[in-house]
Amino acid sequence: MEKEELKYWLAWNRVKEIGPVRFAKLYRHFSSLEEAWNYDMKNTDMMNLLHIREETMAKIEQERKQIDPDEEWDSLQKRNIKVVTIKEEGYPVLLKNIYSPPPVIYYQGNFVNIMKEAKGLAMVGSRKATYYGRKVARDMAGEIAKSGYIVISGLARGIDTNAHLGALEAEGMTIAVLGCGLDRIYPSENTNLARRIVEKGAIITEFPLSTKPEKNNFPRRNRIISGLSLGTIVVEATEKSGALITADYALEQGREVFSVPGSIHSFLSIGCHNLIKQGAKLVNNCQDILEELEQENNLFSVVKDKKNDNQGSNITVELTDYEQKLLKYISIEPLHIDEITELAVLPFTKVSEALLSLELKNLIREVEGKRFIRI
Repeated sequence: MEKEELKYWLAWNRVKEIGPVRFAKLYRHFSSLEEAWNYDMKNTDMMNLLHIREETMAKIEQERKQIDPDEEWDSLQKRNIKVVTIKEEGYPVLLKNIYSPPPVIYYQGNFVNIMKEAKGLAMVGSRKATYYGRKVARDMAGEIAKSGYIVISGLARGIDTNAHLGALEAEGMTIAVLGCGLDRIYPSENTNLARRIVEKGAIITEFPLSTKPEKNNFPRRNRIISGLSLGTIVVEATEKSGALITADYALEQGREVFSVPGSIHSFLSIGCHNLIKQGAKLVNNCQDILEELEQENNLFSVVKDKKNDNQGSNITVELTDYEQKLLKYISIEPLHIDEITELAVLPFTKVSEALLSLELKNLIREVEGKRFIRI
């Protein structure tokens, strides 16, 4: 799209009263959005086209007076932010087929090219994730990335952050969808992570520069996360988690929903378990997801990760009776040494010695303040 027309797409996208549905009416009705921009806004034909009243039209007109299309274009150029519109070939096909797709996507990174090269899988979950949830997200995202998929998430704390990290650590591709402008990374502590993502993928948004991360923006963000993806994986979610909104969008969009089970004693597992009750695919590993997608979506090819030559080889590690007993109580969820001592009903010194030995044998690891997990 030529600059002269594109800058009016950007200008209209900044008008808050013009959402994706009204935006679509404008570009379908007028020969260009420049023509729409210069059209007499007091004309009743415009109100009829957009199905709005005089009060709303007055708000639109007031907003337009404060927007300079040339300045909007220049601001993006200064920040090296690119855009792709729904009328261009580079716009993702999967996203174009959802209800009310965003007319404009702002991005930094290699968004257009990587969406042509590979298919996306979304991973979402609780911001207050447990160690179990963070590890599952990180490990599974890494496997997904190695299998040739793009890991798509929302850059939020908890599961989202670990999904992006897992993909990056596997040297795969990942996309972060923001609920604000690209000049306002949220949360701010993920600014460095966003920079890393740009190098191996992209950060994107439908919101113009200076848009704050307001609460109402995130459901809109979630529909893009699911809309870019063949399926959505939920890892830890409360009964009313925002991650479930993404899962709902995925179902509405005809995409797959996968749910990772958790502890029945954890409130962060309620949302995931409810999804499974409602028919979401229960997944224990990446292979469960890939097999389901191959069955349901045979039009899309999956790049398989090459198996390690050493996979499946048997390595025997000799354990003492104390070590064998302790391993029964140590799992992926961190357990304090005092709890291990109490469960094993052994002297503290014996437990401490056995834990050290198990660490040296690379069977367990201390993760935080005398808490141990099984490797």
